Amino acid sequence: MKSLKIKFSALLILLFVQCSFAQDSLKLSHQEFLNIVKNYHPLAFKYQLQNKIANAEITKAQGNFDPVFAGKLGEKNIGGTQYYEQKNVELGIPTWYGIDISGSYNHLDGEKLNNSETKGGLYQFGVTIPLAKNLLYDKRRAMLDQARFGLKMTEAEQTVLTNELLLDAENTYWEWVKNYEIYKLQKSAVEINRKRLDLTKKTYEFGERPAIDTVEAVSQLQSFELQETDAYLSFVKSTQELQMYLWNENQEFYPISKFIFPSSSLDEHSGDSDYEFLVQNLESKLLQNHASLEYYLQKQNILESEKRLKWQSFLPKVDFTYNFFNKENYKSDFLPLFDNNFQYGLKLEIPIFLRQARADYEIAKLKISQNQQESKLKSRELSTKIETYKYEVTNYFSQIDISARNLNNYKRLLNAEETRFGNGESSLFLINSRENKLLDAREKNIELKAKFLKSYNKLKWLNENFLR
Repeated sequence: MKSLKIKFSALLILLFVQCSFAQDSLKLSHQEFLNIVKNYHPLAFKYQLQNKIANAEITKAQGNFDPVFAGKLGEKNIGGTQYYEQKNVELGIPTWYGIDISGSYNHLDGEKLNNSETKGGLYQFGVTIPLAKNLLYDKRRAMLDQARFGLKMTEAEQTVLTNELLLDAENTYWEWVKNYEIYKLQKSAVEINRKRLDLTKKTYEFGERPAIDTVEAVSQLQSFELQETDAYLSFVKSTQELQMYLWNENQEFYPISKFIFPSSSLDEHSGDSDYEFLVQNLESKLLQNHASLEYYLQKQNILESEKRLKWQSFLPKVDFTYNFFNKENYKSDFLPLFDNNFQYGLKLEIPIFLRQARADYEIAKLKISQNQQESKLKSRELSTKIETYKYEVTNYFSQIDISARNLNNYKRLLNAEETRFGNGESSLFLINSRENKLLDAREKNIELKAKFLKSYNKLKWLNENFLR
């Protein structure tokens, strides 16, 4: 009972759409559809934002090398006694090689100062130099390197993801076109058989044909009407799938208020003439230039940077600090450095067991090994896909040629049968049999063209993923 309701509803929909064919409708070409997906689909927009985030990460890492300006103002007064009054301005400049340069002016006054503090104005110029750990590499250099590698990794990833989105969209479009062409094929068969039924009824009324021929014609027509209904339902479903890719400039779902039909056909695609050139082009390219492998290469650079940073933990932390002082209104006397007006310090830290350093370094090496294995697996996967799609394209192209020749044979057989029927040497049953064979051959030909285009698109978008 449920299946009967579904079929009845489908027939009502079919009748409605046939009445509406003359009304306004939207035509959507292949290129127009791809442009909509490229420019307005939320995923494509998201991938563009991801690249902007990666660029912002570089700016963030560069911020670790920004000079820092600081100021301090303070006073302490209890019971009319001024303990201290302080004014301080300082500038710190980090450099690429881990050396920090600083300069400051400090003015201090008061009645209860520490003996180590200097009254009045005092200028200071200083430098801090790591002598072991952080001299060759440190966290801020690693963060900047990793952010730069991360941008390239993100760009490669977004190239692959965007092309996968366009591949899915394009194959959805051609599936939609295929279903539309099959629907038109079935619709044409229904129209032909309606005319044939009318003709059969008239010949029966004139006594030229038996009554059973009208039953044969009605049965054939009803069979084609059911096939037309199924074909239309398939077209409606593929239209709904296609609409998932239709968005406007505000990344909002595009409302379809009219009937929408393809303006491109399977025969208009350039794949038939371009596929050999595409295959040759793929064969001439180096696999390591593929965006998927570029992703793993940049990830490898990030992991190598992390490994290099972790290796620094094995070194003792030895920091040397030197400050030169000069009192306000006094003549500067820099040399010799350790004669007067100076302060220096030497700080040493040595972890005893180095357990954290050894564990971090081992983890970094294992992650590198993991990435290398993933890269090899991806390389093998890509080469297999390329060979598979090349075989599919060539095979489907050959099948289309065979199908086209087979289709011509069925046309000739149907024409011959109709001629015999007109001469009274055949039957309506044989004509219907020939027509069913021809219709199946046409539908098979359409399906083969769609399969060819899907495999061609897989090759095309694999080719688009090569960066150089």
